[in-house]
Amino acid sequence: MENGLVIKSTGSSYLVYFEGGNTAECHVKGNFRIRGIRSTNPVAVGDRVTVETLPDGTNWITEIADRKNYIIRRSTNLSKESHILAANLDRVALIVTLYHPTTSTTFIDRFLATAEAYRVPAVLIFNKIDLLTPEQQNELAEIRALYEGLGYPTYAISALNDKIVNDKIVNGVTLFAGNSGVGKSTLLNALFGREMTRTGQISDAHDKGMHTTTFSEMYPLGDNWVIDSPGIKGFGAVQMEKEEISHYFREIFRIGRDCRYGNCLHTGEPDCAVYDAVVDGRIAMSRYESYVSLLGDCTESKYR
Repeated sequence: MENGLVIKSTGSSYLVYFEGGNTAECHVKGNFRIRGIRSTNPVAVGDRVTVETLPDGTNWITEIADRKNYIIRRSTNLSKESHILAANLDRVALIVTLYHPTTSTTFIDRFLATAEAYRVPAVLIFNKIDLLTPEQQNELAEIRALYEGLGYPTYAISALNDKIVNDKIVNGVTLFAGNSGVGKSTLLNALFGREMTRTGQISDAHDKGMHTTTFSEMYPLGDNWVIDSPGIKGFGAVQMEKEEISHYFREIFRIGRDCRYGNCLHTGEPDCAVYDAVVDGRIAMSRYESYVSLLGDCTESKYR
């Protein structure tokens, strides 16, 4: 038996890194499942695992150490609830673009809610600022002010010539995530000084990115680790109850404690402090709309 770190998933096997630098391709048995977690991938990049090598030379993961956290999203396979992007993270860096392509604030808010739910510190990286007009720069400043006011660090960069990510963000284990086309692969290649991941083109027809990463993969960077994840289209209320959703929106949770009823969902109940805060501008309408959309997920049986 030997303990190692899962650094790559291919869907059918896992690459495990062992102390000293050796790696081995490992498998899991078909009925292997994490207690209490229904997901398409019972083992995730970032997991600490125990590996047994059989006499025929094959390697099998026999145990997974308890996770301190993980990032999860809806599975594209609707027979399962979720897909775990990565586990045991020190932070997640969400790369977004105001334009080319546009990352919606709803996507940002859903991602941040997921990070809150699974106890992963999050930062926002606004990429491709060199492509913004002066008017769009002002729009970016307003959006950054919104999230920084909630306590989320934000950075505005151009992935081709900015070293701020290496200096301020990469420390410990960092997962990089984002929609396809936001420049995640370009940023990672710049971080490592060589081509680590393929970069894709933007579709002219829809101003959308095309997927270039299929599975999550973990790379050493000095004493730290960087995880590249597939381009993500959306996040939903995976393994969340509707009564919990407000807990993952910092300002709604804080102001919601002043509601008349302790079980207020903030959707029209009398004497709702959250609704009053939306009306008078203390809660951004975009954030409230994202909250309501996540509530809607909880009533859609296909995601539960």
